[in-house]
Amino acid sequence: MTKKILLLGRKGIVVDDAKSKIDIPELEILGGTGIEDVRAAFAHGTKIDCVFMGAGIDIDTRLDLVREIFKLSDTTTVHLKDAASGPQGFLSFVKAILEGLNTGRDATPPRELE
Repeated sequence: MTKKILLLGRKGIVVDDAKSKIDIPELEILGGTGIEDVRAAFAHGTKIDCVFMGAGIDIDTRLDLVREIFKLSDTTTVHLKDAASGPQGFLSFVKAILEGLNTGRDATPPRELE
């Protein structure tokens, strides 16, 4: 089953660069820079599994984006990148979370949870 993610950043070029460097089968990657892109991604009941947001977007806009995402979906997770690593850290941020999510899905639950 194909998973859909949405990458959001202040600059479309950073988002496009990250999209071009993530090659995971059965992963559809959408991109955007603002609230209209969020609305378009979720249009017509489209299910977005994860949203990754860069820190270059100002804090008030980031909060508005998170609010809009949670209004549109009760199953989407939102991951906010730190500002310290700069735009060059966006790709590694996304890849690390995707890897962690993939590993977590395949992991055996701890004995106490069985």
